[in-house]
Amino acid sequence: MRKIAPLFLLAGTSALLAACGGGGGVFNRARPDEFAVQRQAPLVVPPDFTLTPPAPGAPRPSEGTASEQALEALFGGPAPRSRVEASVLDRAGRADPSIRSQVGDTGTNTVAKGRITRDIIAAPEGDGQSATTVIPSA
Repeated sequence: MRKIAPLFLLAGTSALLAACGGGGGVFNRARPDEFAVQRQAPLVVPPDFTLTPPAPGAPRPSEGTASEQALEALFGGPAPRSRVEASVLDRAGRADPSIRSQVGDTGTNTVAKGRITRDIIAAPEGDGQSATTVIPSA
Protein backbone atom coordinates (compact mmCIF):
# COMPACT_ATOMS: atom_id res chain seq x y z
CA MET A 1 0.00 0.00 0.00
CA ARG A 2 2.90 2.32 0.71
CA LYS A 3 4.26 1.87 -2.81
CA ILE A 4 0.87 2.44 -4.48
CA ALA A 5 0.10 5.79 -2.76
CA PRO A 6 2.95 7.71 -4.49
CA LEU A 7 1.87 6.20 -7.82
CA PHE A 8 -1.69 7.45 -7.33
CA LEU A 9 -0.37 10.85 -6.25
CA LEU A 10 1.89 11.02 -9.32
CA ALA A 11 -0.92 9.95 -11.67
CA GLY A 12 -3.35 12.46 -10.14
CA THR A 13 -0.82 15.32 -10.35
CA SER A 14 0.02 14.54 -13.99
CA ALA A 15 -3.69 14.38 -14.86
CA LEU A 16 -4.28 17.79 -13.28
CA LEU A 17 -1.30 19.30 -15.10
CA ALA A 18 -2.43 17.80 -18.40
CA ALA A 19 -5.89 19.30 -17.93
CA CYS A 20 -4.45 22.78 -17.22
CA GLY A 21 -2.18 22.92 -20.25
CA GLY A 22 -4.56 21.56 -22.86
CA GLY A 23 -6.18 23.61 -25.60
CA GLY A 24 -9.78 24.73 -25.16
CA GLY A 25 -9.89 24.67 -21.38
CA VAL A 26 -11.12 27.32 -18.98
CA PHE A 27 -7.99 29.43 -19.51
CA ASN A 28 -8.18 29.56 -23.32
CA ARG A 29 -11.39 31.46 -23.87
CA ALA A 30 -11.87 34.50 -26.05
CA ARG A 31 -11.53 37.72 -24.07
CA PRO A 32 -12.18 41.33 -25.05
CA ASP A 33 -9.18 43.49 -25.81
CA GLU A 34 -8.66 45.57 -22.67
CA PHE A 35 -6.55 48.13 -24.57
CA ALA A 36 -9.39 48.92 -27.00
CA VAL A 37 -11.67 50.18 -24.23
CA GLN A 38 -12.12 53.92 -24.04
CA ARG A 39 -13.88 56.17 -21.59
CA GLN A 40 -17.27 57.64 -22.29
CA ALA A 41 -17.85 61.32 -21.64
CA PRO A 42 -20.12 62.02 -18.67
CA LEU A 43 -23.72 62.87 -19.37
CA VAL A 44 -24.53 66.56 -19.09
CA VAL A 45 -27.75 68.49 -19.45
CA PRO A 46 -27.42 70.74 -22.51
CA PRO A 47 -28.36 74.40 -22.12
CA ASP A 48 -30.57 74.26 -25.24
CA PHE A 49 -33.34 71.65 -25.19
CA THR A 50 -34.26 72.02 -28.89
CA LEU A 51 -31.58 69.58 -30.01
CA THR A 52 -32.27 66.94 -32.62
CA PRO A 53 -31.71 63.33 -31.60
CA PRO A 54 -28.51 61.71 -32.92
CA ALA A 55 -28.56 59.29 -35.83
CA PRO A 56 -28.41 55.61 -34.84
CA GLY A 57 -24.85 54.31 -34.92
CA ALA A 58 -23.28 57.75 -35.30
CA PRO A 59 -20.29 58.55 -33.04
CA ARG A 60 -20.88 60.88 -30.16
CA PRO A 61 -19.98 64.45 -31.21
CA SER A 62 -18.40 65.40 -27.88
CA GLU A 63 -15.60 62.87 -28.21
CA GLY A 64 -13.47 61.17 -30.84
CA THR A 65 -11.75 57.86 -31.09
CA ALA A 66 -9.13 56.80 -28.58
CA SER A 67 -6.30 57.58 -31.01
CA GLU A 68 -7.66 61.09 -31.65
CA GLN A 69 -7.92 61.70 -27.91
CA ALA A 70 -4.32 60.50 -27.45
CA LEU A 71 -3.04 62.81 -30.21
CA GLU A 72 -4.95 65.72 -28.70
CA ALA A 73 -3.49 64.98 -25.26
CA LEU A 74 0.07 64.63 -26.58
CA PHE A 75 0.27 67.45 -29.09
CA GLY A 76 -2.58 69.78 -28.13
CA GLY A 77 -4.18 70.08 -31.54
CA PRO A 78 -3.02 72.00 -34.61
CA ALA A 79 -0.59 74.83 -33.93
CA PRO A 80 -0.22 77.91 -36.12
CA ARG A 81 2.76 77.72 -38.47
CA SER A 82 5.51 80.30 -38.33
CA ARG A 83 6.19 82.53 -41.33
CA VAL A 84 9.39 80.63 -42.14
CA GLU A 85 7.67 77.24 -42.00
CA ALA A 86 4.78 78.47 -44.14
CA SER A 87 7.24 79.92 -46.66
CA VAL A 88 9.18 76.63 -46.88
CA LEU A 89 5.98 74.63 -47.35
CA ASP A 90 4.80 77.02 -50.07
CA ARG A 91 8.10 76.72 -51.94
CA ALA A 92 8.08 72.92 -51.64
CA GLY A 93 4.60 72.66 -53.09
CA ARG A 94 2.12 69.83 -52.70
CA ALA A 95 3.03 66.20 -53.33
CA ASP A 96 1.09 64.23 -55.88
CA PRO A 97 -1.47 62.03 -54.02
CA SER A 98 -0.52 59.01 -56.12
CA ILE A 99 3.23 59.34 -55.49
CA ARG A 100 3.43 56.07 -53.56
CA SER A 101 2.14 54.06 -56.49
CA GLN A 102 4.49 55.80 -58.94
CA VAL A 103 7.71 55.27 -56.99
CA GLY A 104 8.21 51.63 -57.99
CA ASP A 105 7.10 52.17 -61.58
CA THR A 106 9.60 51.19 -64.26
CA GLY A 107 8.97 54.46 -66.08
CA THR A 108 10.09 56.52 -63.09
CA ASN A 109 13.37 58.34 -63.72
CA THR A 110 16.05 57.79 -61.09
CA VAL A 111 19.41 59.44 -60.59
CA ALA A 112 22.52 57.29 -60.28
CA LYS A 113 24.54 58.57 -57.33
CA GLY A 114 27.62 56.53 -58.16
CA ARG A 115 29.64 53.74 -56.59
CA ILE A 116 30.84 55.79 -53.63
CA THR A 117 27.32 56.60 -52.43
CA ARG A 118 26.31 52.96 -52.91
CA ASP A 119 29.32 51.80 -50.89
CA ILE A 120 28.57 54.28 -48.10
CA ILE A 121 24.97 53.10 -47.86
CA ALA A 122 26.00 49.42 -47.96
CA ALA A 123 28.72 49.87 -45.31
CA PRO A 124 28.21 47.83 -42.14
CA GLU A 125 27.13 49.62 -39.01
CA GLY A 126 29.69 50.30 -36.34
CA ASP A 127 31.76 52.96 -34.68
CA GLY A 128 34.32 53.09 -37.51
CA GLN A 129 37.28 51.73 -35.49
CA SER A 130 38.20 49.25 -38.22
CA ALA A 131 37.19 51.40 -41.20
CA THR A 132 39.59 51.71 -44.14
CA THR A 133 39.59 54.01 -47.12
CA VAL A 134 40.23 52.77 -50.64
CA ILE A 135 41.05 55.49 -53.17
CA PRO A 136 40.32 54.33 -56.70
CA SER A 137 43.05 54.96 -59.22
CA ALA A 138 42.22 57.52 -61.85
